[in-house]
Amino acid sequence: MLTNRSAPPATVTPVLAYPDVRSAVAWLHEAFGFEERVRIGDTHRAQLRVGDDGCVVVADHGATGCLTKVRVPDVDAAFQRARDAGAEVVENLTTWEYGERSGTVADPTGHYWELTQTVRDVAPEEWGGTAIGRW
Repeated sequence: MLTNRSAPPATVTPVLAYPDVRSAVAWLHEAFGFEERVRIGDTHRAQLRVGDDGCVVVADHGATGCLTKVRVPDVDAAFQRARDAGAEVVENLTTWEYGERSGTVADPTGHYWELTQTVRDVAPEEWGGTAIGRW
């Protein structure tokens, strides 16, 4: 799989909804030692490094308290497989300016899953993000 400087490198990434992203980032750093990696706007999102190989995304919105992002080698095939298994499409597949192609489905119990694939390497500054630290 390709790597992308604008996206967390982990295979599975929880995306946690908080009403105040900056406060959440500060608290997660203080409580658990998470390190901010990429900031997306002042209040929209932040990617946090967890230890040597983990990550968490903090977001200002979300249909649930947590969305699980799963990195796959072929997002089109994975999305179709999920639909064939009965997943409901929440957000159709989209190729984003930050180098990822992704879409979101809900499983039969209502959990949200974002399937994503890196399609190109993009520096966060190319689309309006700010690189804060390393992965």
